Amino acid sequence: MAAETFDVVVIGAGPVGEVAAERAAKGGLKVALLEHERFGGECSYWACIPSKALLRPGNLLAAAKRMPGVPIGDGLDAEKVLARRDWFTGKGDDSGQVEWARGAGIEPVRGYGRITGEREVTLDDGRVFSARHAVIVCTGSVPRTPRIPGLDTIKPWGSREATSATEVPGRLGVLGGGVVGVEMAQAWARLGAQVDLVITGERPLPRLPEFAGDLVLDGLREAGVRVHPNSGLSEVSSVDGGTRLKLSGGGEIVVDELLVATGRAPATGTIGLDVLGLPADGPLQVDESGRVSAVEGGWLYGAGDVTGRALLTHQGKYAARVVGDSVAARARGEEISTEPWSRYSATADHHAVPQVVFTDPEVTSVGLTEARDGSADRVVDIDIAVAGSSLHADGYQGKARMVVDTERGVVLGVTFVGQDVAELLHSATIAVVGEVPLDRLWHAVPAFPTISEVWLRLLEAYGL
Repeated sequence: MAAETFDVVVIGAGPVGEVAAERAAKGGLKVALLEHERFGGECSYWACIPSKALLRPGNLLAAAKRMPGVPIGDGLDAEKVLARRDWFTGKGDDSGQVEWARGAGIEPVRGYGRITGEREVTLDDGRVFSARHAVIVCTGSVPRTPRIPGLDTIKPWGSREATSATEVPGRLGVLGGGVVGVEMAQAWARLGAQVDLVITGERPLPRLPEFAGDLVLDGLREAGVRVHPNSGLSEVSSVDGGTRLKLSGGGEIVVDELLVATGRAPATGTIGLDVLGLPADGPLQVDESGRVSAVEGGWLYGAGDVTGRALLTHQGKYAARVVGDSVAARARGEEISTEPWSRYSATADHHAVPQVVFTDPEVTSVGLTEARDGSADRVVDIDIAVAGSSLHADGYQGKARMVVDTERGVVLGVTFVGQDVAELLHSATIAVVGEVPLDRLWHAVPAFPTISEVWLRLLEAYGL
């Protein structure tokens, strides 16, 4: 079969692949965008969008209960919540995304793409695509499955099943205290399920400061989640009426569904990297422009979760902008700079990765969460206790942390925990990326009475 030739072939049409394709097309290149499932990808149909649609009603109900004078009911209407979730995902209809691609000057192609040679991708139906300039891999990530005796004898939920379920399970077990585990545990508990969350440590979210995990733990328990800390699953088996989970920390639970949320790995195992002499799975090692330097000729690129750099949709889209622009510039014969913070360098991956955990309370962070070893960094911790937070909710509980490079007088990282703190995150991201001097940040006056006044309290606690 004769090869179809494009300037760029992008494998994977999730948000990352769409952005990479769009930037390359805007740079004047002819682009093919390959997708074997749904255009719009994991985030649109099984992750970011549906999970937040499931979380928001419960968070809103809990917020209303903290506000005297607001008439509320006792619980959520699960049927309406699930229907709204389905509206956001279009029930899997990706025709709008396909039309968007065509409107952006991109050729959408359905099929499973595998690299079969230099600048060559072959689909499962035998069609061959040749790239004049670049192949960009944007295939995302897949769930990691732990080795637990008996797990292969049942059909556990992964994140996809957790966000797309059509009914509220009576009893839900959740294994894993990361972002997916805590978000889905709280969402389904507030929708009416009895949820048991099994975590290996004392608190969830172990990569964040302890106060973040402690406050989220309180929020989970307030939502009715039964948390089993310092534990794990030693065995899984089917029993009459459900699935039995034996806890490594002692005891057992019987559930109707088990969500395994123990992390994700780059989805590179079936895309043909071995043809190029690269490891068949694991992350694609890329430079700051997203190019795989180990491949001769510099035609292979990667963006998003496949690189293992920052497994977040927004960060993947950021890297995709860099990749698409870099490919287009090099195709024009331009010499590009990958110096830190330049247009063709994904520098923020190393210094300023923003993240939100959409539980109640929310957790947001960007940059460092702790002082660097052997440094003169200073960590400032305060309660979020300002007029804005008191007005926002009775009994408002929140924490803020600022990590400062005392030698340069700039912010290296910020963490906020509390109700509705997600909208504070971008100001923190700007402060970190812009390396705004503290004595200048002092003049960024927060409006009163808003929760943003916490910035003033952090600077005062630092000593300004």
